[in-house]
Amino acid sequence: MEMTFRWYGDGDPVKLEYIAQIPGMKGIVTAIYDVPVGEVWPMDKIEALKKRVESVGLKISVIESVPVHEDIKLGLPSRDRYIANYCETIRNLGKAGIPVICYNFMPVFDWTRSDLEYRLPDGSTTLQYDAETVARMDPKLGELSLPGWDTSYGEGGLGGLLKQYEGMTEEKLWDHLQYFIEGILPAAIESEVKMAIHPDDPPWSIFGLPRIITNKENLDRFLNLYDSPYHGLTLCSGSLGCDAKNDYVDMINYFGGVKNRIHFAHLRNVKITGEGSFYESGHLSDCGTLDFYEVVKAYVDYGFDGPFRPDHGRMIWGETGKAGYGLYDRALGAVYINGLAEAVRKSNAAAAKGV
Repeated sequence: MEMTFRWYGDGDPVKLEYIAQIPGMKGIVTAIYDVPVGEVWPMDKIEALKKRVESVGLKISVIESVPVHEDIKLGLPSRDRYIANYCETIRNLGKAGIPVICYNFMPVFDWTRSDLEYRLPDGSTTLQYDAETVARMDPKLGELSLPGWDTSYGEGGLGGLLKQYEGMTEEKLWDHLQYFIEGILPAAIESEVKMAIHPDDPPWSIFGLPRIITNKENLDRFLNLYDSPYHGLTLCSGSLGCDAKNDYVDMINYFGGVKNRIHFAHLRNVKITGEGSFYESGHLSDCGTLDFYEVVKAYVDYGFDGPFRPDHGRMIWGETGKAGYGLYDRALGAVYINGLAEAVRKSNAAAAKGV
């Protein structure tokens, strides 16, 4: 397991030099944020980003994300131009030696929460999703704005984009996803870049928009869209784990141990508080709903050697910054996961010797 950390560039309050000081840190998960969605990422920007990361002794392990233009998800005629641009970006990242691209296929909204500063009993703050609060929200009123959302909606704004999605069904979205996958995978294979789709977060429909990358059955259906080892998953414990019907450890064993299609792992704990409601807890097993020992053990047992990152974190010790992406709690999560992995490896080795 290769420890990595999300970094949002030199404007990130979390300094790259501080990330490099976390014990066991190997790589950075990042992206280019000043290229419009749908346009080609130029080589000079990619090389500059790579040079900056390597200046502190780390490497770019994953690009997260290369956003998928809404016209592709909508299945509009203009999608072919955007798919061609996407392929060119894949080729450029491949030339730079970037091994993995994480992306998602969520209509309009990326990860969604109702509160970015939900206060826990210990005084720390975290990200929360409360089903009743979200049900009262109307995105067309402009009352929603969360990190990670693309706000470049163009003419007509968010309301116009949502109107375009009227009548969109899960099966139509599956068709559009398959068209996209068939369009980009040849470029990914040619460039030796692993494509790793991120599950929908949360893994259910929001604001009347369909979501399809939500559970084991759908993840399996997704992998069956294209037969290639470069077609795989970002398996996110937080996204999938906030639905009690999802058995995350079983997914690791199946998509990793059986299919070998986990290209990137997001590891965070969540506390389910009701039907369709949860908050993001500390990584420790006792803090959330997921048994993190069993999660890490499943990855180690099947031999996962890809990149993982501690995904999201609380704001602790007075830190302020990008919601979910402070330094301190994510660093605690990183070393906790590494400690679990070491314990599992040594326990397995002792068992193999009959000790």
